[in-house]
Amino acid sequence: MKATLTNYRQSPRKVRLVSDAVKGKSVAQAQVELSYMPKRAADPIKKLINSAAANAAKDGINVENLVIKNIEVNQGLVMKRFMPRAMGVAKPIRKKMSHVTVALSEKKVDTKTKKSKK
Repeated sequence: MKATLTNYRQSPRKVRLVSDAVKGKSVAQAQVELSYMPKRAADPIKKLINSAAANAAKDGINVENLVIKNIEVNQGLVMKRFMPRAMGVAKPIRKKMSHVTVALSEKKVDTKTKKSKK
């Protein structure tokens, strides 16, 4: 019930804003929130959650009971480019990439009944 997205071409700091918004929520609720979120990383994370849910469905787990257990955003590769500046100097530009990992788990259903007070 995991899925990974490697070398996503956006900085990890920006992707974490989106991933922290859906951490701990159900898959259906996360998909709704991500479809209305105005961030660029929302669509790839939505696809990643759908992929993890499909992996769980392939194992025979009910998708409606899935909760996003953990979303981890780590730094990936860094492309280094240079921008010419004044007096013949070149300054570096670091274009960062992200590795995103999603882990889903089943929601625990309480079967215990509450005791009535007398």
